[in-house]
Amino acid sequence: MKEKNIRLTDRDMIVFSIIHKFRFCLGRHIKILANFKSARVCDRRLKLLVESGYLSRKRYMYGVPYLYTLTHKGRIFIGVNKRLDKLRIDRILHDITVLETVIYYIKKYKFTLNDIISEKELHIKSGFGGRQHAPDFVLIVQNEKIAIEIELHPKTKTRLENNVDSNFRNYEKQIWFTDNKKVHSMIEELKEKTPSLSLARLGEVRAYVE
Repeated sequence: MKEKNIRLTDRDMIVFSIIHKFRFCLGRHIKILANFKSARVCDRRLKLLVESGYLSRKRYMYGVPYLYTLTHKGRIFIGVNKRLDKLRIDRILHDITVLETVIYYIKKYKFTLNDIISEKELHIKSGFGGRQHAPDFVLIVQNEKIAIEIELHPKTKTRLENNVDSNFRNYEKQIWFTDNKKVHSMIEELKEKTPSLSLARLGEVRAYVE
């Protein structure tokens, strides 16, 4: 099918930047983060951006809405690496929760996207050699950097301890969001020797965003 020619707007550039920052977004994320006045207006614009070849719209999992990603054309337009982002199916639900936690901070605590460094951006900054641990995103609060972690399922104790230690060495504070009882218990134990570590409930994020 022949691609449509459309005139791009400043908001389209914001949409492209948001998707690039987080690898993908759902329509509802873009509606909030790009300040569309309604879901209908947002969906119509996203449809045009797909038809014009800047975005891809695809279902990856049953029960999960369409994911929007940047195409080769979209990436060239905003001047970023031409290599397409590889989405891991096993991380999609986790990464959706990360985006909703980002929205929680932006809407409830008045942060902006400029105050947030995504995991992808952290890896790009550190280079791809060694692939060191990076938190799910970092909040910049005045002169402090706060590591935010989303944990849906338990990791091994050793891996969790290593990630907490890495955050302790690189950030002023770290906040772990979970509703998993085992993860909650493991983090509680680590709090005793890591004063900068705190826990938060994902249920609060979900209730606020919904």
